[in-house]
Amino acid sequence: MMKKLAVLAALIAVLGSGFCGGVLMNAMADDHVGSEPVVFYKSIEIQSGDTLWSIAKEYAPQLDLDTQEYIQRLREMNRLQEDVIHAGRHLTVMYNSGAVG
Repeated sequence: MMKKLAVLAALIAVLGSGFCGGVLMNAMADDHVGSEPVVFYKSIEIQSGDTLWSIAKEYAPQLDLDTQEYIQRLREMNRLQEDVIHAGRHLTVMYNSGAVG
C-alpha cells in the first residue's frame, strides 16, 4: 500500500509540475504580446522632395511613435542641427523589420 501511495504521489508531482510549468511559460509568453516593437537601423539615400516629416510619416507608425518624436530621434541619431536635408545624402532611420524590408 505504501508503494502505491509513493507511486501515486510521484505521478501527481510530475503531472502537477508539468501543468504548472506550462501555465508559467504561457504567462511569460503573454508578457511579450504588448511589448515594444524591435527597432532596427538602416541608411537610406535622401531623394529629391524628401523631408524629415515625410520620412517620419513612413517609419514612425511602425514603431508606435508620433511623427514629432520620430523626427527628434532622427535629428539626434544623425546629429542634425536643423530640419533641412539634402537629396543624395544618407540618413540613418529606425524601422521595424516586420514592416519594411
